[in-house]
Amino acid sequence: MKKTMTTKEIENVSVWFKFIVLVIFGFVLMAPFLWMVSVGFDRTANVSMPFPPKLIPEEISGFNYGIVLENGRLIQSYINSTIVTVSSVFLGVASSLLAGYAFSKGKFKGKKILFFVVLGTLMIPMEPRLIPLYTLFNSIGLLNSFWPLILPPLINGMLIFLCKQFFDQLPDTLREAAQIDGAGEFKVFFRVYFPLAGPIAATMVILAFIWSWNDFMWPLVVLNSQELHTVPLYLASFSLENGTSLGGLTMALATVSILPIVVLYLFLQRYIIQSIALSGVKGE
Repeated sequence: MKKTMTTKEIENVSVWFKFIVLVIFGFVLMAPFLWMVSVGFDRTANVSMPFPPKLIPEEISGFNYGIVLENGRLIQSYINSTIVTVSSVFLGVASSLLAGYAFSKGKFKGKKILFFVVLGTLMIPMEPRLIPLYTLFNSIGLLNSFWPLILPPLINGMLIFLCKQFFDQLPDTLREAAQIDGAGEFKVFFRVYFPLAGPIAATMVILAFIWSWNDFMWPLVVLNSQELHTVPLYLASFSLENGTSLGGLTMALATVSILPIVVLYLFLQRYIIQSIALSGVKGE
């Protein structure tokens, strides 16, 4: 006589099945990154890349990473990327929070039309904007500096949209109560809504950080001096100079280049999860 599975047993099987599927897909997604780290620890990869690929090298060596950490040009590119990324992230997130609050809680003429214009910028890729932006910064003499990398992210349609959606979830009664107490719009934002915006701010920080840190095309267009090169530009120039040789050193450079993103995500991940959870809660 066959034994019928209980509801709890079916749920347990379903949970384990989902867990196994997620582990498999997670390993598939992580395999290229694990291989990149592994090749960085393989000193023989500077002579010839290991084939077939191995996740664990036969002889583990920190030689490549030692050279990377002593590389003066990489350190300078890290400093450049840090200046550009921190500045653009701070200004972009701050302006997006203010704009998102205005579009969500503000009442002014043309709000919907202006918001549609902001959303319309999401449909314009970076390539068509290269020439107008280049012409603009060239006319004001800011080429070959960090300003062309810092100023454009001030208006980011995606971040503004995320902020508006988040503030839409918060009740209007908070604003009304603060206004009854005599608070102005800026005071309402900074004293009432801004302290509640930590989760969405963390999400925007990690998104803006990734976009700025990994940006390659626009810095390639506006930066001519090697002293101003960011990490992606230095990594690309190093690969072009050495071709297929020094594969281990190239992989070590690539690993070090993504470390800030990994560290930032690990630090902010709990806030990002909070913003995802709150996005489904409608304030009354």
